[in-house]
Amino acid sequence: MIDILQVLVLGLALGGVYALMASGLTLIFGVMRIVNLAHPIMILTGAFVSYWLFTLYGIDPILSMPVAALVLFVIGLVLYKLVFAREAASAKYSEMTVLLTFALAMSFDGLLGALFSNTQRVTTPSYGTQAIFLGDLFIPTAQLYAGIASFVIIGGLMLFLRYTRFGYAIRATTQNRAAAQLMGVNVEFVSLVTFGIGLALAGAAGSLVSFIFSFFPAKHWEWIAILMSLVVLGGMGKLMGTIVAALLLSVIAAFVGTYAGSTWSTMTFFLALFVMLLVRPQGLFGDRIEEA
Repeated sequence: MIDILQVLVLGLALGGVYALMASGLTLIFGVMRIVNLAHPIMILTGAFVSYWLFTLYGIDPILSMPVAALVLFVIGLVLYKLVFAREAASAKYSEMTVLLTFALAMSFDGLLGALFSNTQRVTTPSYGTQAIFLGDLFIPTAQLYAGIASFVIIGGLMLFLRYTRFGYAIRATTQNRAAAQLMGVNVEFVSLVTFGIGLALAGAAGSLVSFIFSFFPAKHWEWIAILMSLVVLGGMGKLMGTIVAALLLSVIAAFVGTYAGSTWSTMTFFLALFVMLLVRPQGLFGDRIEEA
């Protein structure tokens, strides 16, 4: 019973981190209809920002989250203006953005590789090797802190989207871009800021990733399929669906990894994606896809 409870707690903590990692990706898709293949490398950029601040100045990665988020927010604004705003009027906007985000992923991969090399790195705060014992229950402190921080940020994001005027504009643009524009929403400005927010969430997630996973510049290729599976499973552009998918699959993967091995743990995400595409291609929370 203790083993089951321990796996459940760790699965939920990791699920919170995965949910935060994928939340920016699904938010950007909902507003802009961009499949951002560069999102995982932005998470890594945030991880390297926190790693650098910890290595040089001893700043705890949880405390450096606002800095990483701000750096990525600015990068998001610049990239949107320089890259995506130029292609907004293109007849092949969706196809072009896939190629552009792939090129961005390759470019940032090379840049981070040049700056930090491909050596495995991990931020090592004092709690990184500690654990909390509740009777026979063993919970690594780093995973617990990362999970709690993720849930706090996601909760703040949900409140922002639900109760602020700009959050309402984001939700309106996600539901129907043309109708939102007719109602007076500046969808271009909403897209700009949303792209920045999406990358800020990636930066915050990167700070947490920096002390629970070892990482290196090419690590983002391992995350693309996992994050895309969460976004598709939850329903493209559906934030709540992505969160539910992340928690559900992370718990399942934790149990599979414990009792069947780590290889099958990762396969859980891909198998679930395959089954979902066959049975319910619109995802858990997506709208029904009408056949022509």
